Amino acid sequence: MLQTKLKTNTKWDNILTTVDQFRYVIPKTYKSGMLVDALIFSSPELLEHVCHDLSLEQAANVAMLPGILKQSLVMPDVHQGYGFPIGGVAAMDIDTGVVSPGGVGFDINCGVRLLTSELQIQDVRPQLLQLVDGLFAAIPAGTGSEGRIKLSYTELNQVLELGSQWAVAQKYASPEDLDHTEEGGCMQHANPAFVSDKAKKRGSGQLGTLGSGNHFLEIQFVEQIFDCPTAQAFGLFEGQVCLMIHCGSRGLGHQVCTDYVASMKPIMDKYQIIVPDRELACCPIRSSEGQQYLSAMAASANFAFANRQIISYWAKQVLTDIFGHTAKLKLLYDVAHNMAKFEKHLLGTEEKTVLVHRKGATRAFPAGRSELVGVFQLCGQPVIIPGDMGRGSYVLVGTDQALTETFGSVCHGAGRLMSRTQARKGRQAKDIVQELLSKGIVAKATTREGLTEEVPEAYKPIDAVIDAVHSAGLARRVARLRPVGVIKG
Repeated sequence: MLQTKLKTNTKWDNILTTVDQFRYVIPKTYKSGMLVDALIFSSPELLEHVCHDLSLEQAANVAMLPGILKQSLVMPDVHQGYGFPIGGVAAMDIDTGVVSPGGVGFDINCGVRLLTSELQIQDVRPQLLQLVDGLFAAIPAGTGSEGRIKLSYTELNQVLELGSQWAVAQKYASPEDLDHTEEGGCMQHANPAFVSDKAKKRGSGQLGTLGSGNHFLEIQFVEQIFDCPTAQAFGLFEGQVCLMIHCGSRGLGHQVCTDYVASMKPIMDKYQIIVPDRELACCPIRSSEGQQYLSAMAASANFAFANRQIISYWAKQVLTDIFGHTAKLKLLYDVAHNMAKFEKHLLGTEEKTVLVHRKGATRAFPAGRSELVGVFQLCGQPVIIPGDMGRGSYVLVGTDQALTETFGSVCHGAGRLMSRTQARKGRQAKDIVQELLSKGIVAKATTREGLTEEVPEAYKPIDAVIDAVHSAGLARRVARLRPVGVIKG
């Protein structure tokens, strides 16, 4: 390893070891209790941003969890989270390891899907305002927003068990959509019985809603193609209009995480588990409590898959009303983050089933993985990474290198630079709307905070994040997309 001195002017200058320009290590000798090193994928530019919060300390804490394999992993968009850093990945031995709700997050299966069309940007610009208004009216957004679908208790349990398969049965989706969704849109070990009544009550009216915070629906166009053969396989071309949807399991998933964090904290003594931070509350994967959480998490994930599928259905209706059937919206892919999943990975010369926590991180599998079907089996999984509402987003494709180093994982977005409070300070929503409009972007939100908290400068530059991912070999750039219409909660 290189011993290049960092220049962050923090304690990390003397702790981090530089492997190369895009890899840095916190050695397990950093503090007592670390079982493995922490490997950070970043760059000198990006690393400066995270040495002043608790992100790296949290990564070191994750390295203390029982059963952790290889390394505690950190993606280039990392920022401080609850227990785990956001942008943290940890794989656990299923016999000796633990599951931690903080390693999944409160918005379980907050994910991103990209819908492609046959429209070109010049077709849409004259009717952009009408399109944004139509989508804003059709798709409920904002904190506590209620959807257009009212579910009975029995119907909600069916959604929790079946995910996108329920949407197909109800004619909100086509069977082909399942092949273009991670896990086929359904986590198989979901059990609604382990989701509390309080969580179900919070979620019963929220199917088909966008939510608030960093969730969004964006009208984008393909600005640049980097990998022509893969872009062609994905059905992407320059100037093409796409819709990107970013949301998750809403209040239901948040409550599931809240419930299980609270229940796990007092039982760690029972299993003689000691953690450096109570936010890392966990229990053995094989324990009854661990299995119950995983079943409830999977049910929440299924709610999120169905949620994004319903939003897609409303969005298709709006585009068809305005542009007719020439829009031809199709699902490219739906990728999840904030999940813990059982997957087979090569450890040394042996393939083993492990539990991979991806907290603010996205799966990035290469061609040949059994989880992929159709064209993706041949060219690899689309990796969809949104940026901020003023600059752009990316489509990448998974690589073998990611399997080797990160259990097939990459970052999930640009990553915040500012807290929401910092972002709001001194900013007016009307000014942000005008600034975006000057760039050709029409933005609409249910609240002023929906815009001020999400101002572009509150995020790391997406180009720098993607450069770190691409240069480290974890995923390859396929296309860059630019926003022209933004809907926020």
